[in-house]
Amino acid sequence: MSRDRAGGAGAPDAFHPGALAVPAVRGLSPYVPGKPISELERELGISEIVKLASNENPHGPSPATLTAMRGALEAVWLYPDGSCHELKGALARHLGVTPECLSIGNGSNDLLMLLAEGFLSGECSAVYSQYGFAIYPLVIRATGAQAIEVPAQPRSAGMPFGHDLAAMAAAVRPDTRMLFVANPNNPTGTWAAAHELTRLLEALPASTLMVLDEAYFEYARERGLPDTLPWVIEHPNLVLLRTFSKAYGLAGARVGYAVSHPEIAEVLDRLRPAFNVNALAQAGAVAALADAQHMQRSVAVTMREQARLCEGLARLGLWFAPSAGNFVLVEVGARAPQLFQELLTRGIIVRPLANYALPDYLRISVGLPEHNDRLLAALRELRELCAPATTARAAPSATSAASATPATTAAATAARSATAR
Repeated sequence: MSRDRAGGAGAPDAFHPGALAVPAVRGLSPYVPGKPISELERELGISEIVKLASNENPHGPSPATLTAMRGALEAVWLYPDGSCHELKGALARHLGVTPECLSIGNGSNDLLMLLAEGFLSGECSAVYSQYGFAIYPLVIRATGAQAIEVPAQPRSAGMPFGHDLAAMAAAVRPDTRMLFVANPNNPTGTWAAAHELTRLLEALPASTLMVLDEAYFEYARERGLPDTLPWVIEHPNLVLLRTFSKAYGLAGARVGYAVSHPEIAEVLDRLRPAFNVNALAQAGAVAALADAQHMQRSVAVTMREQARLCEGLARLGLWFAPSAGNFVLVEVGARAPQLFQELLTRGIIVRPLANYALPDYLRISVGLPEHNDRLLAALRELRELCAPATTARAAPSATSAASATPATTAAATAARSATAR
């Protein structure tokens, strides 16, 4: 084969092996993760960087979890337990389910891919919301299935940019095999109340799986959102996804899990790559479950900090969506890219959202108190780059959100923000 044939640049008959990919994959754009600290250090030559871009838990895992992971290093020359037997047993006891209902993945993203591979094809469709997690359309389209994006609620709604569950139910067709709901949603932080979710579940045909993505479940409980686990028994077409990446502080280890009808779990097990969850991750997840107090403390502190961060944003006159996660969606206006870059030069990484068709917004993860203070101070210095808010919103308290509907919660928090300004 000639050099040109092997891929010489500019040759008229250059061979492009990427063109051999199936059409559905060639049309995809890769997921773009948040900028890592090491990359910013290389680019700008600065240190003491604060990363508020990827919704990680800045408190990290518990000391007991780290000890268990270090212990697992002693046997790292062995393949991990391919069935995740110990982790499934610990999760089953923790959740009150049978191990047959559990699927373990290399993060919950792994399970999203397996669900799509197992239940979607070119003859199917799947439904998701505008501003929903960016992975949903990727895994749908990778299978050749038709991705049906349903417009989110408007900014003026009681739950701005939240899922319109009634419209999503109406979008379901006879060929729809899957519907994705993130609760709370990333990147908006918005959520649906229990009665709205159950209404959607009851409206779906048995032939449509509802994938309820609860990556931020532990944080959402602080805002009064329900534990949906009992619903799996009542609805065999419901799949719950949760993760150890957020509240448990194991983002770098990559462990997620699904709770579903055993027949769905069996399908996922057929597709699951061998040894898909490494030994250190399994050991860490088991230890994290045994040290629930550490997770609960870090979640409580983070959600208090979220409220304080929102109060600071409101004093700056910035609009933000109500959030039941460890992050906040903030409107900063048309100069958002410039503001993002200016924050970078100050060693602060946040998440721009042009890839979500939200170019005027930034997603800010809740950091440690000193991280949040540094961010707010930088925003005060850069106020000329931020658009003033028409109606800012403060975070709902855990007690008020427990009994409030999304609409009443948003209305109350808007009033609180107006007072704060």
